Amino acid sequence: MPNVTVIVPCYNEQDTINLLLEAICNQTYRLDELEVVIADGMSSDRTRAVISEFQKANPRLGLRVVNNPQRNIPAGLNCAIAAAHGKWIVRLDAHSKPEPDYVERSITALEQGLGDNVGGVWVIQPLGNSAQARAIAAVASHPLAVGDAQYRIATRPQLTDTVPFGAYARSLIDRIGGYDEKLLTNEDYELNTRIRQSGGRIWLDPAIRTVYFARPNLGALWSQYWRYGYWKARMLQRYPHSLRWRQAIPPLFVASLLIGAILAVFWQPARYILVGVLSIYLLILLGAGVQIAWKKKNPALLPFVPLAIAVMHLSWGSAFLWSMIKVPETEKVSG
Repeated sequence: MPNVTVIVPCYNEQDTINLLLEAICNQTYRLDELEVVIADGMSSDRTRAVISEFQKANPRLGLRVVNNPQRNIPAGLNCAIAAAHGKWIVRLDAHSKPEPDYVERSITALEQGLGDNVGGVWVIQPLGNSAQARAIAAVASHPLAVGDAQYRIATRPQLTDTVPFGAYARSLIDRIGGYDEKLLTNEDYELNTRIRQSGGRIWLDPAIRTVYFARPNLGALWSQYWRYGYWKARMLQRYPHSLRWRQAIPPLFVASLLIGAILAVFWQPARYILVGVLSIYLLILLGAGVQIAWKKKNPALLPFVPLAIAVMHLSWGSAFLWSMIKVPETEKVSG
């Protein structure tokens, strides 16, 4: 019987799922005490074939695939947990590549009682070699783009509000319930909020590291952050006290631009204020572009860094506002 179950929600991940499975096979944690359960949202590409090929080539790894007919992330996670045999659950993502000691460090922290949910930091890497993809990966851990999200910038172990993915006891899910299947993104944060409300602790250790592959282009980045902003607003309607300043700034900024644009039609001073605000914003973005391009010694990043940060701010903020005014309804997105 395995001690640890790694759960992975998955949908059309033929390009990255093999990297994840190889990383799991290379873990320092004993493979005979570990199993992997992948909840596949009925992938239409070669994802299942890639998994099957890997399974045949690596019979030492206990690997199972379960169906996720709802095709969204929280439902997939709950399907995987229902099929899990391990005492401990380690949640990973098909876009991730954990460091070799990821599972061992996570389980050690849990056994030491440092937290009820344990996680680490993302090491963001580009999904592709284009300047656009490299710029997106660079800004994904820049404070101007992500604020004080500790799982992107932390340098010391600490208690925190959330961790990406996470590792926890199966008994925790039995006690507080699984992932909220009505919340199609931001499910990790919602689970961590319930853990903290129940008296639990969220522990982040920067030594627990996983490579996360950023979106390859600005269109994909816009779609990703639109989902993030939309579902963050839905979550905050249930847990308004969980709002952090980094989450409030983008919608406030977008709202100020919209109000300024409307006022500018009727009131000339508003035009000057709007132009001034946009000019300062563009200068800040350009400064970040220069900084990152200089640090990476890659001038080709310069035009894409400001665009990527602006996409993250404007998409997240716009979706947040839209979600706040949109009449709630049953909605579904792919996992």
